[in-house]
Amino acid sequence: MDGIRSLLQESFRWQGDRYDDGGLADVTGWWRSPTVLGALAGALSDLVDAAEATVVLAPPSRGTLLGSLVAAHLGVGLVELRKDPCPAADSDAWRIRTSPPDYRDRNLVLGFRRELIRSRDRVLFVDDWIETGGQALTGKALVDEAGATWLGAAVVVDGLETPAHRRLLGLRALLHVRDL
Repeated sequence: MDGIRSLLQESFRWQGDRYDDGGLADVTGWWRSPTVLGALAGALSDLVDAAEATVVLAPPSRGTLLGSLVAAHLGVGLVELRKDPCPAADSDAWRIRTSPPDYRDRNLVLGFRRELIRSRDRVLFVDDWIETGGQALTGKALVDEAGATWLGAAVVVDGLETPAHRRLLGLRALLHVRDL
């Protein structure tokens, strides 16, 4: 586990001053490195009891990228937690909720088609970075509404602002934001 942590730290950059509002986290080095990409799926899966997962739930866009890697690693499917879902017809049934504020203080409308997560599913949430927990909390609420089992959230970076959400989400991370 220490190997992937070191690789993540080495290929990460802050653009600007991270302590200013203008400081931006640049994770593009993670995607450029085949070594990092190759190790991420297993490392994220190892954070929680992912062997029991039947599906991975991930928000766009980097969450979906990582979620795809983890889902393929586990041999299960991926459900994208879509932003601004748009049912195609009345018969196109979706589970939809509005999130608490995200890292940009936006309330997002998130959802997935009802048939994609069923009551017998065991769901692992995957994302690259968590700050407010808004998307993960909304994903958990939708999974609970479906009657499925929430296994936890596996992320690369934990920057969660509310410690109580860490327990509620079953959050595990490869790095804490202070490690960057």
